[in-house]
Amino acid sequence: MATTREMTGAERMLAACHLQPVDATPIWFMRQAGRCFPEYRKLREKYEILTIAKTPELCVQVTLLPVKRLHVDAAVIFADIMLPLEGMGVPFRIEPDIGPIIPHPIRTQGDVDKVRVIEAEEATPYVFEAIKLIGKELGDTAALVGFSGSPFTMACYMIEGQPSRDYARAKALMLGQPDLWHRLMDKVTEVVVRYLRGQVTAGIQVAQLFDSWVGILSPQQYKEFVLPYSQRIFAEMRDIGIPTIHFGTGAAALLELMASAGSNLIGVDWRVPLDRAWSQIGYNRGIQGNLDPTMLLAPFQVTREGARDILEMAGGRPGHIFNLGHGVLPDTNPDDLARLVEFVHEESSRNGPGAPHKTDLN
Repeated sequence: MATTREMTGAERMLAACHLQPVDATPIWFMRQAGRCFPEYRKLREKYEILTIAKTPELCVQVTLLPVKRLHVDAAVIFADIMLPLEGMGVPFRIEPDIGPIIPHPIRTQGDVDKVRVIEAEEATPYVFEAIKLIGKELGDTAALVGFSGSPFTMACYMIEGQPSRDYARAKALMLGQPDLWHRLMDKVTEVVVRYLRGQVTAGIQVAQLFDSWVGILSPQQYKEFVLPYSQRIFAEMRDIGIPTIHFGTGAAALLELMASAGSNLIGVDWRVPLDRAWSQIGYNRGIQGNLDPTMLLAPFQVTREGARDILEMAGGRPGHIFNLGHGVLPDTNPDDLARLVEFVHEESSRNGPGAPHKTDLN
């Protein structure tokens, strides 16, 4: 049955990660640190995104903002998935309204040979310092979520050189030069493992792997060119004992394969009903999601009904973490995010989250 004791945000989030009873469904938002907050926009008038991410004091300020304003159950470190690339000898910049730009993309054997694998503490020391500072501020108020881009998504950026609709150049290298692809993926995977292990040492309590562009692949392509590397990462995290979340967009056709990679939870976007997704990945793992972020741009009644539908699809089964199906949109009203947090907590507590689901009692 559901616990009757009021839990802290950290307790609630971590219990859900382990499929344990909770007093209310935990909730946080991808891209909650920044974007829609006036305080963040004011900071951005002074500092570039990478400056904030690389300055621990600023990173702490932005990371804690949604915890204080929204009362979410998890804080997610303010960082960019591209940060490890500099230590790999792959410089980049972030162009406003465009995204990451890599002046010298990785496309040849020589390019791959030059990619470095160094200690994470040397490559991104500012990330680990920020995590330590955030942990001291948070206490048990909320769980601290760290993350990394997946090897596939990072490789796509490295090969393409900039955001793309279809990442055709990256897929062409993957399919046409598989040996070169696997050499690159081996290196990127080692970097991701070291990066996440460094975050764990610094104090994160949950690790999320973002596979942002995995939806461009067929199941067979995913199985051959991506799955082995994701499996290695989650095996490493499992050995450490930290819960993990695996999130991909447009990945409805890949859910079973993604589940086989070994994470504790699968994050799903809004393109697949949560109950159907959960049945696909299996009830032996948790699920995160999956309100369409654009609902928060509509009147709040629309948001509330969408959230209620998702909670009904979760059915009180333990292991559900409420989130959006992708990141918070910049035009979202922060007050509506706070109202959504309150609604999810209150609605789920009335219906007993974490209680045995009716189908589990047969």
